[in-house]
Amino acid sequence: MNVQKGLKGVIAAETSICEVDGSNGRLIYRGYEIRDIATNYSFEEVAYLIWFGELPSDVQLEKFKISFASHRNLTPTMEKVLHTLPEEMDLMSVVRTVISSAGDSSMKWKPTVEDAIKLTAVLPTIIAYRKRILEGKEVIPPIEYFGHVENYLYMLKGKAASTQHIRALETYMILTMEHGMNASTFSARVTASTESDLVSAVTSAIGTMKGPLHGGAPSEVIVLLNELSEVNDKEFYLREKILAREKLMGFGHRIYKTHDPRSLALKNTLTELVGKDVWLDLALEVERVAIKVLEELKPGRGLYTNVEFYAAAIMKAINMDAALFTPTFTASRMVGWTAHVLEQAEDNVIYRPLSRYVGK
Repeated sequence: MNVQKGLKGVIAAETSICEVDGSNGRLIYRGYEIRDIATNYSFEEVAYLIWFGELPSDVQLEKFKISFASHRNLTPTMEKVLHTLPEEMDLMSVVRTVISSAGDSSMKWKPTVEDAIKLTAVLPTIIAYRKRILEGKEVIPPIEYFGHVENYLYMLKGKAASTQHIRALETYMILTMEHGMNASTFSARVTASTESDLVSAVTSAIGTMKGPLHGGAPSEVIVLLNELSEVNDKEFYLREKILAREKLMGFGHRIYKTHDPRSLALKNTLTELVGKDVWLDLALEVERVAIKVLEELKPGRGLYTNVEFYAAAIMKAINMDAALFTPTFTASRMVGWTAHVLEQAEDNVIYRPLSRYVGK
């Protein structure tokens, strides 16, 4: 029997949630191409699609938004845990710990969509409260009539964000909402397969996302953009980096062998915002120049921008600290994790792969 280290290429489940087609550069949510979804729908509409399998009607959407917004406040237990954690604890560990405290007797097997909504709705509040507490500022309570992403930015900053920044971040959070059987999603499904509760499953996923090989923030792309913002001849600068065998952060992807469809969708949104933010303009210019140089110096390699490249530009534009990058990614991916746990529960078999003994 062959050993597939890391289970690479092994099909462990059937799913109707998402298809990641790396060879052809396609990402599909419930039968919808990601570029159409990211361009035309809100975070709440896409979350509804992923959880329920179809886009909502206007009436369904209004009811869903009201339900979603009603779960943004922390429970007393969450507040107590949040305020007792040490200052030196990193934000992903804080998120993991506070979310785990939501595991009360109401969270049972089988999980429900209502459970999924509760965890997804409250996560931005946890992140924003912790950030403001560390800054010595008063926390900003959520606003029920704000959309999910608009409310997140408001709680972080204490003021309403611009339409451009809301749109850019919402597109990013839709694009990172779900991505097949990645490491954190697999963790969630393994935990759920034991008939553990939804909170335990997503706590496993958050712990997996915390690892730099999976949820690593696009901070190195920020470094690249910072450098290039000071350079007049960007083509010369990038050429020298590539010739020196330096890795160009934000280009290339392990799964996608052509364009990352999430990057294309994000670029499409950012193109609409040309001239409205200097960092978004810079990202578009850097991509154009870098791909030209890469095609010249590394022909046939198919090194195009990945989603982290434009994510970095968005984070820079909205002045979001590097410590918030992976937690924000987590806030979007909570939708995908919970959808997979719900799917696992419908046809559950406990995961029990084999190992090959090579000891004495």
